[in-house]
Amino acid sequence: MRRYIVFAVLLVAGLFVGVASAEAQSAILNLPRASQHARFTQRIGITDITIDYSRPLVRSRKIFGGLQAYGQVWRAGANENTIFEVSDPVTIDGQPLPKGAYGLHMIPGETSWVVIFSKTSTSWGSFTYDKSEDALRLTVTPQTIENHEALSYDFDEPEPNSIVITMRWEKVAVPFIVEVNTPEIVEQSLRKQLRGRAQFEWSPWMEAANYLLTNKLSAEEALKYADTSIGNEDRFENEITKSRALTELGRKDEALAARDKAISMGTQLQVQVFARGLQADGRQDEALELFRVNIKKDPTSWVAHNNAARLAVAKGDFDTAVKEMKLAAALAPENLKAAHADLVRRLQNHEDINK
Repeated sequence: MRRYIVFAVLLVAGLFVGVASAEAQSAILNLPRASQHARFTQRIGITDITIDYSRPLVRSRKIFGGLQAYGQVWRAGANENTIFEVSDPVTIDGQPLPKGAYGLHMIPGETSWVVIFSKTSTSWGSFTYDKSEDALRLTVTPQTIENHEALSYDFDEPEPNSIVITMRWEKVAVPFIVEVNTPEIVEQSLRKQLRGRAQFEWSPWMEAANYLLTNKLSAEEALKYADTSIGNEDRFENEITKSRALTELGRKDEALAARDKAISMGTQLQVQVFARGLQADGRQDEALELFRVNIKKDPTSWVAHNNAARLAVAKGDFDTAVKEMKLAAALAPENLKAAHADLVRRLQNHEDINK
């Protein structure tokens, strides 16, 4: 009973920032609150960053340096303490923070603010905040903004491995940077994922291998994944991935053998797409050689005529290139005819379509 009396006294005394009135509020019942609840999540890579808080309004009051005194710990919202949760380890302004849920508190100041991540995330406000429970505290420089009526946490400047989280309320913005080591987290996650149902399919193992290679992670592990994929089902795609892994490991003869096997297994379209990828990487001679090999698979197909046009362009023979591309356009599937018509136009303008 005593705790409810204390709670009521605090409520009536207006000590809860963001609560304009004690009406329609309850410590026990689910009733509407003056400061509405919000929960926002941002995913960076495969890491979820969530902020759970209540949104007080300014309502013409002076908040910081007024209702909320400088130098005092604040719940960074209203009602319960604001909760900051990350599904993987992160760094905040360069300082490490383990995976977990934290009570987010702040200490406002005129020229600097302290942002606190407490190991206790179940408090009502900051009334029981204990500095000894800090997981991390950092000092940030506030920014002056136009009046922001409802307190908000915004996820700004999203990048593949980072996000800027900004608290905005009244005329103050408080930003801090959250960074995630996405490649390392994904590498660890893949090991777990590949122990589930995915282990019986060829595609997941290949996708995992390609991720490791693209992100310059373990080529040895990528090769193991590629071999497992091939063991599940030997295909053009995973043989190409195996070739990539072997190349990264400096095993050139084996890499070439895997690539040749893939080319022999692949459809003309698969080989063309692969060769175009080589062109995009500046490996023009390798791509042209693959076009020659690809034509032999079926010299009468639209892919063969497309490849013949590209070989002609490489020699500067635009008349032959236009002729071959027109044949490709006539034979191509309906959904590719417009693209081939555009290639014909470009060739007629003597444009190098191999670039």
